[in-house]
Amino acid sequence: MRRNRSTMKKERIIMLVSSVFVLTALTMTGFYVKEKNEAEKDGYVVDMSALEKTTEDKTKELAESVQPAGTDDTAKGNDLDYDPNFQEASSGNVTNAWEGDGEADASDAETANKDIAKEGAQEETETESEDGEAEQADTESVSEDEAAPTASMDAAKALSFHERDNLGWPVAGNVLINYSMDKTVYFPTLQQYKYSPAIIIAATEGENITASADGKVISVFEDAEIGQAVCVDIGNGYELTYGQLRDIMVLKGDVISAGDVIGKVAAPTKYYSVEGPNVYFRLTKDGVPVNPLSNLE
Repeated sequence: MRRNRSTMKKERIIMLVSSVFVLTALTMTGFYVKEKNEAEKDGYVVDMSALEKTTEDKTKELAESVQPAGTDDTAKGNDLDYDPNFQEASSGNVTNAWEGDGEADASDAETANKDIAKEGAQEETETESEDGEAEQADTESVSEDEAAPTASMDAAKALSFHERDNLGWPVAGNVLINYSMDKTVYFPTLQQYKYSPAIIIAATEGENITASADGKVISVFEDAEIGQAVCVDIGNGYELTYGQLRDIMVLKGDVISAGDVIGKVAAPTKYYSVEGPNVYFRLTKDGVPVNPLSNLE
């Protein structure tokens, strides 16, 4: 843009000088013709060399008065024509920015596509692996679930206690308080008569308490009267409850066999302090107390 403006100024100066020159030449020609005619009339001869010199001086003066303005504008630059952001492109190596950017973008896009494809393949592989592990876990879970009911069913089939079946003694000891649900019996610690749904067997503190029959533990609990206790299902609606225990060795859901140690004899609760260390032993049929002495060997 700057070069175009400089060229245009030069062309204007040339046109202006040419116009002045032509105008001067025409004027001189007119003067020459007029003077010649007058000289011919009056006998006066015009000095053409002096006239020519005067014309050259005038032309030079006019050119110099016009030329410096253009020269200064071109050399120093005019504030109105100067563009600080303008940069001339060299005639040598010129690189199109858009071509380079296009190649870089294409390369970046290709790399990004490869990365995306790689990540997608990796995620798909991981997903398939996770699905496979999940299916395997589900299969194992199903197998365990199928096995658990089978074991439970086998255990349930094995638990079959009847009215005339025998029970083993949980500890070897005398009966301190007998079973009695038809009349009241005396409780020394309470110093009163009351019904007794179980038998109280004398024992030694710390002595092992064993299972009286095969069964499945249905609860492990603590009661204010009988202390820590274990309830066992022995089949056909019959259940055994062992009380006054400590150091219990079974958990809810455990399948036990007759003779297995289920705990130790604890210190008696305040309800049996006079009776001393003992084992609370109760047998029920469908929740109704039954005399265990009828089945104990």
